[in-house]
Amino acid sequence: MTTTIDAMPTANPRRMSKAQRLVLMGLTLVAVMSVTRLWTGYDNLTSSGTIGAALRLTVPILLAGLAGLWAERVGILNIGIEGMMILGTWFGAFGAWKWGPWVGLVLAVLGGMLGGLIHAIATIRFSIDQVISGVVMNLFAFFGVRYLSELLFVGQPQGGISQSPPQSSAIPRIDVPFLAGGPIGGWTSPDILGWFEERRWFLIGDLAGILKGLTSNLSLASLIAILLVPLSAWVLWRTTFGLRLRSSGEAPEAAESLGVDVIRVRYIGLLISGGLAGLGGGFLSIVSSSYYRQGQTAGRGFIGLATMIFGNWRPSGVLGGAAVFGYSEGLKLVAGGSITGLFLFIALVSLLVLMVAMQARAQRRALTTVIIGALAVLAFATVNEVPESLTQSLPYVVTLVVLATASQRLRPPAKAGAPYRPGGAH
Repeated sequence: MTTTIDAMPTANPRRMSKAQRLVLMGLTLVAVMSVTRLWTGYDNLTSSGTIGAALRLTVPILLAGLAGLWAERVGILNIGIEGMMILGTWFGAFGAWKWGPWVGLVLAVLGGMLGGLIHAIATIRFSIDQVISGVVMNLFAFFGVRYLSELLFVGQPQGGISQSPPQSSAIPRIDVPFLAGGPIGGWTSPDILGWFEERRWFLIGDLAGILKGLTSNLSLASLIAILLVPLSAWVLWRTTFGLRLRSSGEAPEAAESLGVDVIRVRYIGLLISGGLAGLGGGFLSIVSSSYYRQGQTAGRGFIGLATMIFGNWRPSGVLGGAAVFGYSEGLKLVAGGSITGLFLFIALVSLLVLMVAMQARAQRRALTTVIIGALAVLAFATVNEVPESLTQSLPYVVTLVVLATASQRLRPPAKAGAPYRPGGAH
């Protein structure tokens, strides 16, 4: 009697889940950064100070990226995120000045939602070109808040046409007990991560520095913003409302034929988008600063759109893209002299990517990686100090490089930016 087992399904023990692959990739990048730190002596590359600054700089970009994601998932291009963030900075600062920072954040959200409503009426009700509407929104917000500043801030102590009076109090910051030495009652708990960070051991010291930067001097507003990432993922992919919203951006005619009120869903999606952008603006004027200042957004709305594309229109991807920008800008602010160490880091990562590309026989990717790696090695060997002008542009250069070299398959919502009229052909 012969038994055949060839046709029986067998599990592949080498196959990892997506979460396991992400963890492995993250640990690999931290290990490469640890090698870079030990090689160059630039301890600030993974210090808690750099990571803490990076987190504060990541949050506004993250919220702008989520704003773009919610809008495009519902089928509307939102070029006006910058303007909605400007509204958030002004209304947030006004509320924080008058009634405190938490009221300021609420008003920042409402200010952004006002911008989202205007964009929705223009693009949905009157079918104005979505790009043109977004550009007009940016101009309207810029000149509108300047007019409001002239009415309400001029003549106030430390206020003027280009800035608001400072807020009287700030949103609390916390240190997580035991991990970052946060207090419990009147007792100060041990700073475990800080102890490991001071040892600067390979990988362990770097992980400790990164985790301490994320758990010390942590603003409650930053925590709320980070929690919006899993919340957005859950709502968009695990709820009936999320399914209706995504269907409005993928196939609105089909969604309408199944009873979905596409127009109503699109209005809601743009209100949420505007609220997220406004919250990002409020974070800039209330948490990152203590007052509104003209030009405070500094193009972060457009960088948010770039992180949305890099993140493949998914919340976790947007978080990753925002973190890349935030880290490069945080390193520039905390330890600008350590930037040359990034050249070595890029060269080492290029070597790893080249090995993977050769194994997968991806010749074009391998050639691109060789060119990037060679330029990084040349820069590391010849550049002793990065000029200030290049240092200031580093975050934007990093964002462009990441977008240009991303190897993932980008798939935007099928009908994002396409005009829609209810009752059309099905």
